[in-house]
Amino acid sequence: MPSDLSPTARALRALEILQTRPGTTAAEIAERLEVTERAARRYIGILREAGIAVDSARGPHGGYRLQRGTRLPPVVFTQAEALVLVMAVLDGQPADDDLVGTALGKVIQALPESVGRQAAALREHAAAAPDRRSTRPDPAIISALVAAVAIRRRVLVTYRSGAGQEWEAEVDPWAVVVRHGRWYLLCHSHRAAALRTYRVDRILAAQQTGYGFEPPDGLDPVATLEEHLGTGWSFATRVVFDAPPAEVAPWIRPPMGRLEPVGEGCVLTGSTNNPAMYAQEWLATVPFAFRVEGGPELRTAVAKLAARLTTALADRDDQTMAY
Repeated sequence: MPSDLSPTARALRALEILQTRPGTTAAEIAERLEVTERAARRYIGILREAGIAVDSARGPHGGYRLQRGTRLPPVVFTQAEALVLVMAVLDGQPADDDLVGTALGKVIQALPESVGRQAAALREHAAAAPDRRSTRPDPAIISALVAAVAIRRRVLVTYRSGAGQEWEAEVDPWAVVVRHGRWYLLCHSHRAAALRTYRVDRILAAQQTGYGFEPPDGLDPVATLEEHLGTGWSFATRVVFDAPPAEVAPWIRPPMGRLEPVGEGCVLTGSTNNPAMYAQEWLATVPFAFRVEGGPELRTAVAKLAARLTTALADRDDQTMAY
């Protein structure tokens, strides 16, 4: 953080920290602001002098937090923050005339002229093609799940699978993860007594129960989700590469399965619900020789891909004779 910031500027930074992380201690504020704890307490005092109600509590669960209903000063964006916000919206979902576009328009309209001019120009002249694989869940469902994650409260979810099957399950919601335009709930399902990942756009209802839970120690939600996405699907996969694991590994996405050394090469073992996508979008991008040893569905998908590519290179005369 720049060392030439005024005490008022640092106090506003402290306010931002309390808004995003209620219960932050003086030591944590000092670390974020790169100042002493004494200075951090002084900035809290500046906020209180400005009429912002900041409560404090001692003990292992203590720290500073804003009182409920506290009226805060207007949110202030730098030009860089405003541009990055517009870019993030365009990258995530095209800002058309739906809720996203309306909300973004309000944010840009509220920005000062010096900051909002470029943000408005970026929104007007930049366009984003929709991601056909992305999905937009119900904001109310997202809100309910995130609230349950925050307070570690078990949830009863109603889920509809891609095949149209519908069921209810009590789950411990560990995290909500956004991956490649799709929202997932990473959780422990008491119905299955196992780790599960649910597509949030397929969750029809989510209701908190009276039971709490503790997530696993050291949980990495993104890594856990990606590892789980490569297991437990309908069609088994087994692919052998004629290259060492160190060379192949950078080309392997976690959902493709587990890569292990075998002799001078390596083997990729996993599963998929979509053998055609596995063959066309994943295996075809790996620049090493490989053999598909299983399962039969993936072998069929690779054979179809190979035949289509071979046909694309066939001579015109050969194609005519074939008919």
